[in-house]
Amino acid sequence: MPSIVDRSAQPYVAERATLGLEEFPRIADRLPPLIGTLAGHGIVPAGAPFFRYRVLHPGMRFTVEAGVPIEGGFTPDEPAFRGDVPAGKYVLDTYVGAPDGLAAATEAVLAWGAAEGVTWDVTEGPDGEEWGGRLEVLRTNPLEVPDPAQWVTDLLFRLAD
Repeated sequence: MPSIVDRSAQPYVAERATLGLEEFPRIADRLPPLIGTLAGHGIVPAGAPFFRYRVLHPGMRFTVEAGVPIEGGFTPDEPAFRGDVPAGKYVLDTYVGAPDGLAAATEAVLAWGAAEGVTWDVTEGPDGEEWGGRLEVLRTNPLEVPDPAQWVTDLLFRLAD
């Protein structure tokens, strides 16, 4: 059952891509090098890695960031960049299972929000839906838990102010 939580702003380092669902591994594969870059600078991630959906384009295309939370003001070399997940109220739901079930879990949260009358932090832009805060936080390390049926992902959707 989704809940509403308050979140502080969270700095992060990330890489961004616009891609279709079948191309998603291209951005997901950027997480290990980002974590390696941080480790090379003596920086320990400040939380679990995540995907931040910036724009949902028509035709199942996304502008998405693969991000790693940090503390402090580290700025990586391009193509990586530093960003901030905005503070605010978020709807939180936790999904357990393989990534192929995330779309249905997301739809369930959005349907719950519609039934509850929540207003999302989303606007219609020239290229599609522009989200202020829409994340999939990867709570499970696949190297430690190889069975995708046991992976835990927090779904977070920022509410409009």
